[in-house]
Amino acid sequence: MTYKESLEYLTSLGRFGIKLGLDRTQALLHGLGDPHDLFQGVHVAGTNGKGSVCAMLASILKAAGYRVGLMPKPHLISYTERIQVDQLPITEADFAALLTEVQPVINRVAAELGPPTEFEILTSAALYHFARSGIDLLVCEVGLGGRLDSTNVLDLGVDVITNIALDHTQHLGSTLEAIAAEKAGILKPDSIAITAAQPPALAVIESAARDRQIPLLRLGHEIEVAAIDKAWAGIAATVTTPADTYRDLRVPLLGLHQAENAALAVAAIDALRSRGWDISDGALRDGLARTRWPGRLEVIDRHPIILVDGAHNPAGLERSLAAVRTLAGGRPLVIVFGAMKDKDLAAMLAQLRAMETPVIFSAIDWHRAATPAQLAEAFGEGSETAASARAAIDRARERAGANGIVLICGSLYLVGETIALTRAREGRPAVSRR
Repeated sequence: MTYKESLEYLTSLGRFGIKLGLDRTQALLHGLGDPHDLFQGVHVAGTNGKGSVCAMLASILKAAGYRVGLMPKPHLISYTERIQVDQLPITEADFAALLTEVQPVINRVAAELGPPTEFEILTSAALYHFARSGIDLLVCEVGLGGRLDSTNVLDLGVDVITNIALDHTQHLGSTLEAIAAEKAGILKPDSIAITAAQPPALAVIESAARDRQIPLLRLGHEIEVAAIDKAWAGIAATVTTPADTYRDLRVPLLGLHQAENAALAVAAIDALRSRGWDISDGALRDGLARTRWPGRLEVIDRHPIILVDGAHNPAGLERSLAAVRTLAGGRPLVIVFGAMKDKDLAAMLAQLRAMETPVIFSAIDWHRAATPAQLAEAFGEGSETAASARAAIDRARERAGANGIVLICGSLYLVGETIALTRAREGRPAVSRR
């Protein structure tokens, strides 16, 4: 297959949607020689912050001299982003060759257990690729939930659950406790568990750790963090774990909420050290300071400043809006918002209204997206609509002025479109996410 053909093949599997469960993934991996049994590393679940924690960990481990596999989710522009070695995405040619190689196994599994989903195939193919690439450590972000997520075939030794909030309730349950139970499904015997979850979800994770007889390090208990917001320079954090106190750690990611993610990453590094991995304090500091995580309060243009953020649930949006309010410092702010129609739109629109700043609702080129008209009607007076991301951004630039700030948020699909438009404007290549 060519890369284009491989994308068409994967997209054709989208009709099978989300099918939670591990049987097909296990069968795929068995057909590929069980590559998942080779790896150690960190498995990261949670409602928000998963990707940031994974990015920090991958950066630290690379600084320590290890060859690191990274499985972030979802991608912003290209499927190749989901399979990274040393934070470099797989090439399009290698991606196409990889899918071509695993296709016979996919066909056999489909005949026996029904067609695997796009996510199950991507998970299996990534792990096969990492085995052939000779990685030292794997950092894997959970796709959805945990217990029945395809990535839960992994037993990496360190399991992180960032936090618990209401999202994907149609799949994970309508209470914090139910969602916590699903995410606690990644905890494995003989592993080390780490979490920033708060009550009532925390009790569920504590119970799961007790059942598996594994240690659980909790933010606010065994882990402490104090941070200073350095505005556009990121944050400075002091993190205390049972192993040590790490002072004045610099993280370039924007928003004080990144201190929590940094604390979890530091605790995970300590856990890897306790399992025999050699990671110096210098690598820890250098890796954190070099962390980059596209699409999360990322500055992609200036005059005006264009910030993109993938927060797509009320808990995540609350953190992002608080950070942007601080960053704006009284400068004109315009928000471009788009979201999937299955999200908690009422709560997010209420947060936008409370900002008391111009809001432009953008169309998103995705079948699950709410229309700008639907969002504007639910929002009430004082908003505008745009028929495309390009039109929304152009109008937001105009309203913000050269010295203002434009925040584009509400959906990773919208963020991906925005980054692609910016790259095209700068003459850089941009690949469709479909």
